[in-house]
Amino acid sequence: HAIIDGVLDALGAGAPAALPAVAVADTLKRGDASGDVSGTVPRAGLFGAQTPQGFDFQAIATAHARAAADAAAEFTDDCAIAEWAGMSVRLTQGHPSNVKLTTAEDIAMANEKLSPAALPDVRTGNGYDVHRLVPGDHVTLCGVEIPHDQRLDGHSDADVGLHALTDALLATCGAGDIGDHFPPSDPQWRGAASEIFLAHAARIVCDAGGVIMNADVTLIAEAPKIGPHRQEMRAALARILGISIDRCSVKATTNETIGFAGRREGIASIATASVVFGARS
Repeated sequence: HAIIDGVLDALGAGAPAALPAVAVADTLKRGDASGDVSGTVPRAGLFGAQTPQGFDFQAIATAHARAAADAAAEFTDDCAIAEWAGMSVRLTQGHPSNVKLTTAEDIAMANEKLSPAALPDVRTGNGYDVHRLVPGDHVTLCGVEIPHDQRLDGHSDADVGLHALTDALLATCGAGDIGDHFPPSDPQWRGAASEIFLAHAARIVCDAGGVIMNADVTLIAEAPKIGPHRQEMRAALARILGISIDRCSVKATTNETIGFAGRREGIASIATASVVFGARS
């Protein structure tokens, strides 16, 4: 609006023609017939012409009629015709974002820029998992074995942190859940390390054109203490997912002795994954 208003203001002030323009910022080179630089063109006083250009109608109509009758005349815009006809052209304030559409490539680039497909395709998935605790000597959480007087009961190593994160990643591309890819009824997954499941989900996301931006896991347990193992867990997530450790978060909370987790009957996990996918039409 400001660019158009500037043109109208100049015409209203009596200028027969008005041209929005921006000062040339690029260094300009003059080339010779052999393709070599023959000199540098001073930028002082040089401007890039933009649109819309405004005119006194009768003056520009007369100029166009004269130009059409002159077979030798060549012009690149309406202001060039106005200049040729002796009209005074007033410069008004343009803007670098006001790009002219001249070639087919210009139009294609504008369409791509304005298309909804050009918006970033950011998706967030969440997952939840819980396994009961039974007598044992350790639990595996987020890929780390922690000595404990109980263990998590499950078909695999029952790592609730990695299971929840696996589901979160699969959710970002509509790829079902962990049970679809690794059925608990399949004996080959008995006692399997859960990082196999998480790495598989990461490959699915990658094959779908996704880039994992962040992985966040919350563990809900009265025991064992997670704090001393947090950095090792984050490092495990970073290694499995192939992302930097600053994009991996592991948190823990108790259930304040309430419910199954509070009674130490099980451990639960909630996970969130953020993935950016390539722009699609």
